[in-house]
Amino acid sequence: MSFENPSREQIGDILAAAGNIAVVGLSDKTDRTSYMVAGAMQSRGYRIIPVNPSVDGEILGEKCYHTLAEIPEPVDIVNVFRRSEYCAAVAQEAADIGARVLWLQQGIISQEAADIAAEHGMIPIMDRCIKVEEAITMKGRSRV
Repeated sequence: MSFENPSREQIGDILAAAGNIAVVGLSDKTDRTSYMVAGAMQSRGYRIIPVNPSVDGEILGEKCYHTLAEIPEPVDIVNVFRRSEYCAAVAQEAADIGARVLWLQQGIISQEAADIAAEHGMIPIMDRCIKVEEAITMKGRSRV
């Protein structure tokens, strides 16, 4: 069976209900796509939780964690900026912390990660930019 992302309406519902977004692979370099996308989401009122094993301190004014397991609070969406071959392991970590959504950024596809997410009751989204989807689906909508 081929993978299919949720509908735009469903994605809008996911984003409307989301609070904490853990961003795996969030760079502390301001010229990186992950930094720009996470910053834009933060400016729209989402709580961004940086996850990067090589960064100590803060990114975007938030404490950076080395792993998802270190995050001491619930995570709604795990937004992934890692190459496809690393996504299955991230999906398992996301399942282990009880995340609701595994979101692989535009250009990232991993059927294995999507399968792990679905097996653990998460909603998998692949090859979509969360910032673009937020701009399209949340226009005129308020967050819960």
